[in-house]
Amino acid sequence: MTGTRAITSSPDPVAEAPVPTVMDTGGLGDHPRGLTTLFFTEMWERFSYYGMRALLILFMVKTAAEGGLGYDTKRAAAIYGTYTMSVYLLSILGGFVADNFIGARRAVLFGGIVIACGHFSMAFNSQTLFFGGLILIALGTGLLKPNISTMVGSLYSPTDERRDAGFSIFYMGINLGAFLAPLVTGYLAQSPRWKALLTTWGFDPRHSWHWGFAAAGVGMTLGLVLYVMQRERLAHVGHAPAREKDGSRPWGKLALVALGSLLLIAAMKASDQYPLLVYVLFALQIAGILFFAFKPDPDSKRIAAILVFFFAAEIFWAIFEQTGSTISLFADKLTRNEIFGAEFPSSWWQSVNSIWVILLAPLFAFLWIKLGSRQPSSPMKFVLGLLFVALSFVLMVPAARLTAAGKIAPLWLVGLFFLQTLGEMLLSPVGLSTMTKLAPQRLTGMVMGIWFLAAALGNKLAGVLAGEFKSDNADQLAGFFRNQALGVGACTLVLFALVPWVKKLMGGVR
Repeated sequence: MTGTRAITSSPDPVAEAPVPTVMDTGGLGDHPRGLTTLFFTEMWERFSYYGMRALLILFMVKTAAEGGLGYDTKRAAAIYGTYTMSVYLLSILGGFVADNFIGARRAVLFGGIVIACGHFSMAFNSQTLFFGGLILIALGTGLLKPNISTMVGSLYSPTDERRDAGFSIFYMGINLGAFLAPLVTGYLAQSPRWKALLTTWGFDPRHSWHWGFAAAGVGMTLGLVLYVMQRERLAHVGHAPAREKDGSRPWGKLALVALGSLLLIAAMKASDQYPLLVYVLFALQIAGILFFAFKPDPDSKRIAAILVFFFAAEIFWAIFEQTGSTISLFADKLTRNEIFGAEFPSSWWQSVNSIWVILLAPLFAFLWIKLGSRQPSSPMKFVLGLLFVALSFVLMVPAARLTAAGKIAPLWLVGLFFLQTLGEMLLSPVGLSTMTKLAPQRLTGMVMGIWFLAAALGNKLAGVLAGEFKSDNADQLAGFFRNQALGVGACTLVLFALVPWVKKLMGGVR
């Protein structure tokens, strides 16, 4: 992509650099230089997100005497699911705003500012500011998350064989931030040493959770500083769109997208009381796939393929995103949190998935480059991703039964995260890359928003499922994991059978 379109003058500091006439390929591993900037910006944004998320459900279920909100598991899981759903669901609105109003670069900048404000709001011991902070983080992430991924895709031509490798490198940056964050925020929130230090300084140690939330805000601020300092590397991507011939902007459509997003959030929130809404949503998705699949134009067929990937990703995230709820509670209540006799905060388990990603991402990037055109198709990678996440919950069935005799060894969770990470590396970065290849050019940001909607609905379903977690009955807990593994296994078989059809819908896109 040459990126020769001129940028109009603007007070936005990200839009001030000159536009290069050719794509810069002098970055890491001969990738574009802009990939390095986006790598570190996203790393710090994910530091802020996962640093706060590692504490969220634990903070809500802790009693007031422990500095928490004192909610029961079902209520805390419902709030957790609605929040994480909203973070990704608002990506549709953020993608629309970037595509039609401000461009991807400004969307990332403004989104980061709103996210930082949200984290700093949670630094205060106030329920009002706590929930206000969650709202700000959801709004800011909706602006930032789809558009930073869009810019990564814009650095490469659609036929560039480095594209999947570039997304794998970008994904490693996400997980570097996700690895570091729980270590820092978890120590500040849960460590007895830090609580003792707060006491000597005259602070209430029960409020240590809010120090962890504040650290997440510092991470986002560092990401913003880096993004602005290296703005010239991204001068050829993420432009603000041209106005219509009459100089107008689609304000009416914006209102409809915003209203639709809010209504979907409200509907999914209502599914806490009315589970039938979840089945209605699944039926609508299947109807959408069939509607677009049987239309004659190639763009419609590709949208049908996007919706198939959407459905598969939704199921994947419903299991995977229980890391911050079910698995977080399992680690806190039922696991021996120690290494060689040294105890550590239970929130540190949230870093293990990222350790595996950091180790495996270079291997997957090398593998896709080495295989080139011989690598598995995107639909087959999704099948394998679903298979591994199903196996991760199969592993938890005997682990759950062993809790009847006391807390289990840490290696069970290490194995869980290994299997889930294999699935993640086969589905998530590949999904990001596939969306940018299948999306019509005029709708790239919107399609990325739709991709994150799959994560949104998966996160909500993960919260609903986590509400059934019970730590005091080993047999029920084993059934909890077994039933979910069987459900995902069935979806894996269905997708495997549909692979040839999906490849045909993709129209030659791998």
